[in-house]
Amino acid sequence: MSNFSAADVKKLRELTQAGMMDCKKALTETDGDFDKAVELLRVKGAAKAASRAAERETSAGLVVTAGGALVEIKSETDFVAKNESFIEAAQKIAEAVNAGKATDTEAAKALPLDGKTVGEVVEGLAITIGEKIELGQVAYFDGNTTTYMHKRAADLPPAVGVLVEFEGNEEAARAAAMQVAAMKAQYLTRDEVPADVVAAERAVLEKKTLEEGKPEAAVTKIVEGRIGGFFREIVLLEQDSVTESKKSVGKVLEEAGTTIKRFARFEVGA
Repeated sequence: MSNFSAADVKKLRELTQAGMMDCKKALTETDGDFDKAVELLRVKGAAKAASRAAERETSAGLVVTAGGALVEIKSETDFVAKNESFIEAAQKIAEAVNAGKATDTEAAKALPLDGKTVGEVVEGLAITIGEKIELGQVAYFDGNTTTYMHKRAADLPPAVGVLVEFEGNEEAARAAAMQVAAMKAQYLTRDEVPADVVAAERAVLEKKTLEEGKPEAAVTKIVEGRIGGFFREIVLLEQDSVTESKKSVGKVLEEAGTTIKRFARFEVGA
């Protein structure tokens, strides 16, 4: 004869968010001991989450912001990404990152949140939801900031987020954030592009130019021109503005009396 009631099963399910049958089995295995049943479900849930983590990819999720923080939370499916509880938890994590001024993922995981750490909250989400959930990229800027958040579909949360630290006009800075979201700038200035990245691109361009049959005497000049094009693709201030034709982003910002100090761009699944 069982030592628990239907009310016990219901209470255990509400507390742990585990399935009805799992709750019933846990109470059966622990002979109706409620506290032991809770612990058993947590252990089993953690084991399942670890198994999922080894086997599955987190290609969905969302990007969320709070204050000077930008945070990526990754999930396996869009179904989870648009779940209200998931979105609410993600917002709390972003607020914790902002309050704790964490500038990377590992620092964010150690921050306190609702009597636990952010890392433990993320692990708890994985156990409760039944999917692999991960804390992705994290950024925090302590100056004046603005953000641009982009949704891929109306029924989904933002999948692309850009955080910009600036001085000057916020409207101009937000336009720059939109530019980063759309054109995927990787660096603010060409001086930030690593020398090895430039060298590798230069080598490719030299080979390509020679294969095109261009005279060797002209190769250096042609390559330099193409390197300039490479910078215009990946460097924000050198990109063509998407809002004002025939002007670079740098020129538009200069005319607005605005300086971009740094930016971060997160894209789910990228």
